[in-house]
Amino acid sequence: MYNQKVLEVFESGKNSGIIANASGTGEAGNMACGDIMKIYLKIDKDEKIVDAKFKTFGCVSAIASSSVMCDLVKGKKIDDALKVTNKQVIDELGGLPEIKHHCSVMAQEAFADAINQYRKNK
Repeated sequence: MYNQKVLEVFESGKNSGIIANASGTGEAGNMACGDIMKIYLKIDKDEKIVDAKFKTFGCVSAIASSSVMCDLVKGKKIDDALKVTNKQVIDELGGLPEIKHHCSVMAQEAFADAINQYRKNK
């Protein structure tokens, strides 16, 4: 069902964890499949994302999508990072089964929620 790249990202544990005193924390979930995703961001004074971590309860594609989203936004300014799409997550993973595309959407939604929370509390 999953390609080698998806399995490697899933198994690596890269970007998994919590950022203490995160600048922004966002959450997304899909009750139909039971996935819950949380993304933590550390943002510097120039609004550059210096670190991104995730905690995800879900399937292989949800965990892999969370990790890749973190990779894709690290080092970017907020406005540029908000342009990262779920399609880019899928492409970075070398594809996901169509039935699992919603996992990449959740990663995008959790990231956007973290930015919204950061801006609200700034």
